[in-house]
Amino acid sequence: MPHPPRTQWIPVGLIVLAVVIDLVTPHDVTSAPLLIAAPVAAAPLFGVRGIIGVGVTAMIVHAFLARLDGTFGWRAGLANQITLAAVTALAVLIHRTLRTQDARARRAQHVAAVAQHAVLPRPPSRLGDLHIDARYVPAESEALIGGDLYVVQSTPFGIRVMVGDVRGKGLGAVSAVSADLGAFRYAADEAEDLPQLVTRLERALLREGGRRGGQQQAEGFTTALIVEFSADLETVRLVNRGHPPPVLLDARGRATLLDASEEAPPLGMSDLGVWSAPVDSHAFPAGSTLLCYTDGITESRDAAGAFYDPVARLPLALGHRTRSGGHLAPGQILDALIQDVRRHIGGRPKDDQALLALHRAHAGREPPPYRPAPAAAPG
Repeated sequence: MPHPPRTQWIPVGLIVLAVVIDLVTPHDVTSAPLLIAAPVAAAPLFGVRGIIGVGVTAMIVHAFLARLDGTFGWRAGLANQITLAAVTALAVLIHRTLRTQDARARRAQHVAAVAQHAVLPRPPSRLGDLHIDARYVPAESEALIGGDLYVVQSTPFGIRVMVGDVRGKGLGAVSAVSADLGAFRYAADEAEDLPQLVTRLERALLREGGRRGGQQQAEGFTTALIVEFSADLETVRLVNRGHPPPVLLDARGRATLLDASEEAPPLGMSDLGVWSAPVDSHAFPAGSTLLCYTDGITESRDAAGAFYDPVARLPLALGHRTRSGGHLAPGQILDALIQDVRRHIGGRPKDDQALLALHRAHAGREPPPYRPAPAAAPG
């Protein structure tokens, strides 16, 4: 793994510090422990040659200082030289062990990336005049996939979308995500309207919970936002099953929260009762963007415990460009939202975040091309 250039000076700094301490202290005070620490400090920072170079340098410096003090003998000289040689060999072994572990971690991340692409593929960038982009931000830099999901599909009944969050973590959540996506893809092509679509999803999730049994059958559920666009994209219809409501951004960057007219529980809980989930319709004029996300956004807290409010903060995060009539690509809006959430909480998110932006372009006008900035190092 690459290390910041400054950290590579640590072994050299230890050797220099050992020299200074030996020169300013009495002869009976030894700085050998600092010299012995130098090759160990080099183990994660340098290659084999670099580690051996640091070890040999430490041995030469120790021999010089011991002769300068007149203490180079079997007890205070040769014994320390043997110790330095042994520690240098140990540092090489540590380095190779770290390299092996790093290689395994990289292979695991590669497998996770392949699994993410297979289970949660990126949606199409465009369906007619609807421009689409998505982001998945894991709470842990090593984990590339979790229980959040999104899917966009063109169907005989219009463009349909689902954004959801399954209960649980780990491989069980990934399995549930796969089941949810499969159920949606089938139901979205068959159901004539959103109530039918939700009913088919419920049945599919209950069957999946019964097949898996145990806690998944008793407590498994998925919060979900189901979206359907009319053929002319003038109207967006929503069914919200226990999920954070989406935000509608108009062409000037003003944000409106599209709350559900009636609360409904998550999918997969119909065995506890029967609830109606009304279909809420909203105008979706040209230049608008529908932002859908999971609770990793809305449940992010700052140091004072205040939740993130996308309606209040997002227009400010987008800046004057939207207020002056400029147009942002869906990816730019998502990246601005992700960065603003990080500023709000002061670091990495505590929960996974799945985000989806769906932008209706003006007739004959395309959103600007967007090339995301290089990803910042995890922190």
